[in-house]
Amino acid sequence: MKRKIIRIDEEKCTGCGLCIPNCPEGALQVIDGKVRLISDLFCDGLGACIGPCPVGALILEEKEAGPYDEKKVMENIVKQGGNVIQAHLEHLQNHGETAYLKEAMDFLDKKGMAFPGEKDKKAPLRAGCPGARMIDAGSKTEAEEGGTSGKGTSELRQWPVQLHLISPSAPYYFKADVLLVADCVAYALGNFHHDYLKGKAIAIACPKLDENQEVYLEKIKAWFEDAKIGTLTVMMMQVPCCRGLLNLARTALETSPRKVPIKEIIVGLDGKIIKEECL
Repeated sequence: MKRKIIRIDEEKCTGCGLCIPNCPEGALQVIDGKVRLISDLFCDGLGACIGPCPVGALILEEKEAGPYDEKKVMENIVKQGGNVIQAHLEHLQNHGETAYLKEAMDFLDKKGMAFPGEKDKKAPLRAGCPGARMIDAGSKTEAEEGGTSGKGTSELRQWPVQLHLISPSAPYYFKADVLLVADCVAYALGNFHHDYLKGKAIAIACPKLDENQEVYLEKIKAWFEDAKIGTLTVMMMQVPCCRGLLNLARTALETSPRKVPIKEIIVGLDGKIIKEECL
């Protein structure tokens, strides 16, 4: 099969090994003074190893290669301990590889192993892009809020929030009520946090400017089928391009065997609710 995979320019490679820590899957090893790709099965083709190479010896190219095998990768990774497991899960999460992430977590579950961060969900993940590190802050009690839930209080309990960066299998989405929100809504709607975000998980997107929206469709379907969310509320501005967000949700629902209630909320440019309807 043809897929993206790492190619190593042996003339440039100095064998320094700086790329190896960035490949928790174990696809790279230094052998005879050069970095080698030891198995197509271990290379996920995402290119995390390329940046650290000081001489540009690693190239991502499309070629005939054996299919990536998450199960074989996990069999190799669990032998290396919790830090390597965590680095691998974060690597998949940060690149939006939700199917592989689910396979990895299912593997750990079958082995009776807790995935890193499961016991302390408030702990941020350590590897990968800082802006994509998953944080589950849970929900505040009234005591923590000073006995009030005033409209000035932030109700955001997770990170990240951008739809390209989130993992639909993150624990805060499981069986949750989810908001899918156009980027501009929170700027227009003064009481957004208190009246709409409180108690919900969230993802934001711009259906006009964001690229690769086929990824969005798969993530919404994963909310329905894997995270088993309870409800999905789509919040949009009163502009034509925002309808794309609702169309994505509807398409995901139509192609998913699991049906989830969807609510549509349209916000006017003056910050008032124009429409609120269950589909």
